[in-house]
Amino acid sequence: MPRLRVVARLARLLLVLLFGMLMASVIAVGERLGVNAPLERRQRWACLFMKRLVAALPFEVQVIGELPKRPMLWVSNHVSWADIPLLGMLRPLSFLSKAEVRHWPVAGWLAEKAGTLFIRRGGGDSQRLREQISEQLGDARPLLIFPEGTTTDGRQVRTFHGRLLAGAIDQGAAVQPVAIQYLRNGEADPIAPFIGDDDLVSHLMRLFAEPRGEVCIHLLQPISSAGKERAMLALQAQQAIQTALFGVEEVEGGRRRQARAA
Repeated sequence: MPRLRVVARLARLLLVLLFGMLMASVIAVGERLGVNAPLERRQRWACLFMKRLVAALPFEVQVIGELPKRPMLWVSNHVSWADIPLLGMLRPLSFLSKAEVRHWPVAGWLAEKAGTLFIRRGGGDSQRLREQISEQLGDARPLLIFPEGTTTDGRQVRTFHGRLLAGAIDQGAAVQPVAIQYLRNGEADPIAPFIGDDDLVSHLMRLFAEPRGEVCIHLLQPISSAGKERAMLALQAQQAIQTALFGVEEVEGGRRRQARAA
């Protein structure tokens, strides 16, 4: 049964990748003919591809909260490569992503055409990155970043890097915190995290061999960037996401305990 499940899911994924290749071919032919599709249209196409991709992944997805009605800087905790299609399917977005994603088949090329900003680990070009993020927001284009800078096992939220939120302050753009949570049998999913030296194909095969997991996407209350220092803005976003995922600490009888967020 697990082998049949893997084969069926791989077949569905291949169909989605073929669909993505067709979209990429249309864009490429248009570019060769001198007909460049506007970024907004390319983002809509990328969003459509990501919806199809998510439908082929072994997850039941629940979205809690409302999509923002104006362009914002989206910030999310980071657990897996699957975060990108799961969040990218919600609405047309640009992303800030690690440079390796550019080389992923089909998805990486579409991500580039959708306005993704690729960052090299240890690149050290903080000012240029700040300008790029500010430019995206200044053009009223929502942008999603993962301020932890790396993935986790989903059982913690690492410190958010404030430098990645400086562009929002420059443009006076609000920050949209997003908490993404992978669950299996009511507990943190041990299979979904994409960490360490894991490779994409091996991770996919493990996911496809298991029953469907759950993903909860929490769209939290936006945070104003007006008058904020970047470190404080990052801390507020981090705490909002941490509370949505793990609850808040309450003091009771002189001792601390964890209380789940409502």
